[in-house]
Amino acid sequence: MTTRAADNGSASPILESVTLPVRPGQEPAFERAFASAIPIISRQKGFRDLRLARCVERPNEYLLQVQWDELTDHTVGFRQSEDYQLWRAALHHFYDPVPTVDHFTDVLRG
Repeated sequence: MTTRAADNGSASPILESVTLPVRPGQEPAFERAFASAIPIISRQKGFRDLRLARCVERPNEYLLQVQWDELTDHTVGFRQSEDYQLWRAALHHFYDPVPTVDHFTDVLRG
């Protein structure tokens, strides 16, 4: 595998990463609710794309990765919007415990 330094000539997107611990037995309902909630997040300023993956070893855990143009597009723009309240109402009742959100920037890419 070849790796290279991230391109510093342009702003690197922010990668939001969060493990979502879904209450066991609620996985199908969560996946339906998440699919319905995608338009809420995708219309936000600075949203680039998202990926939701399910853990093979722990099928009630999901990995959500969202790319944003800038950190504040997520932490201020989305998190302080009315749309976030819709997102929260649609999805947060599935989680136990409440997930921790982290943000990353590229260092190397392969």
